Amino acid sequence: MNRQTNKGSVLVLDDERRQQEILALILRDAGFEVTTTGSPAQALQMVETGAYDVILTDLKMPAMDGIEFLLSARKIMPGQLVIMVTAHGSVPSAVDAMKKGAFDYLTKPLNREELLVLVERAVTQANLIRENQLFRNQLEERCSIENIVGRHGRMQEVFRLIRKVAPNSTTVMIYGESGVGKELVARAVHQLSPRAAKPMFSLNCAAIPEALLESELFGYEKGAFTGAFARKKGLLEEASGSSLFLDEIGDLGLPLQGKLLRVLQEREIQRLGSSERIKVDVRIISATHRDLGKMIGEQKFREDLYYRLNTFPIVIPPLRERVTDIPLLVEHFVKKYKSVASHDAKRVSPRAMQRLLTYSWPGNVRELESAIERAMILTEGEEIEETDLPAEVRAPVVPQTTFDWIELPDQGVNFEELEKHLLVQAMQKSGGVMTKAARLLGMTYRTLNYRLEKFGLVASKQSHDTPES
Repeated sequence: MNRQTNKGSVLVLDDERRQQEILALILRDAGFEVTTTGSPAQALQMVETGAYDVILTDLKMPAMDGIEFLLSARKIMPGQLVIMVTAHGSVPSAVDAMKKGAFDYLTKPLNREELLVLVERAVTQANLIRENQLFRNQLEERCSIENIVGRHGRMQEVFRLIRKVAPNSTTVMIYGESGVGKELVARAVHQLSPRAAKPMFSLNCAAIPEALLESELFGYEKGAFTGAFARKKGLLEEASGSSLFLDEIGDLGLPLQGKLLRVLQEREIQRLGSSERIKVDVRIISATHRDLGKMIGEQKFREDLYYRLNTFPIVIPPLRERVTDIPLLVEHFVKKYKSVASHDAKRVSPRAMQRLLTYSWPGNVRELESAIERAMILTEGEEIEETDLPAEVRAPVVPQTTFDWIELPDQGVNFEELEKHLLVQAMQKSGGVMTKAARLLGMTYRTLNYRLEKFGLVASKQSHDTPES
């Protein structure tokens, strides 16, 4: 008889040596890899290796019964599949074991074919569990970098750009509205770079008075000004060999813009009160919510500095333009704030989720995170309810039934931007379901799909609903 191989791995636990040998002989002959033991304690040590697709255990054993072993094994390895082997008179106990997580049970005397069919089914299930876990791990990796979460096509492009630029020392400019996660993107660029061994340094240019910004960036010598009682290194010097994140770079005054430009060109600084030139190796990552192009035209931002900083731009879309990411973000924040919940909150109710999907989120991801943290504190059950959400999120969306309120301005409009705005609103109101969005706009599913692709709002392959005939 030709023996098949590599059909799966089985651990046999039975205090009777003869029963171990019979089971091992049948399973090995069918091509399974078999390990045997008569000790439940030893079997639990073996479970820690995670090497077994399925465990066959006797229900009645003197040291530890099968149910006790099952519960202990699944604490060590939650997905472990266990089959109970029991005498005919103990079937109720075996059924109880299935309620507690056993895959199935067999009764003595064992039928060879029944044994092999059940073990093969369990191995197939174990393989599916592993494949699903691998898929989930890959999906989570693809949909997040350094706590940035997003499955939408535009966020996937952000992830692609982060991975591309991170290994280099290129200056990076991050654009986006307040609350979209610009600092998270900066940290991801740093953490994926060769500079990650050192901490990233940060400075919010809008949070520090102009008079103090220069000393914060460049440092100073003792006696450089009143109150300079000792030498102090600036952030540009401290961050040498690492990355410096300059948030709200658009708030930097023109004199300091000129000095920062020199740093980028010469790779050297001078502390205030010193003529010594100090070489620095710092990667500048900057961010802004301002229109720097407009500021250049208004002579509020240096054009030469702009081109130095804007070598590699990354644009983060606002949350209202990636509505399909909201459920993913909500799940992420529910897990993050689970410790603050008064009850075992695990999910968001359908009505609450609908509110989250239709709200415009002017504060973007930061506002959504705050809303979920608040709801996790307020919730009294396993679900976050609509009443747990902030008042502005719960406010009903007032429908517009006429177009009398629209008046074309004398200077005209950008029709493509108006069209894009309506498409985004329709997707928000429909919760990302394209058939519903198409109805709201009075167009066909295919026309909507074409227009969404045209503006890069969602790719065709990302649509999960079925077009109506």
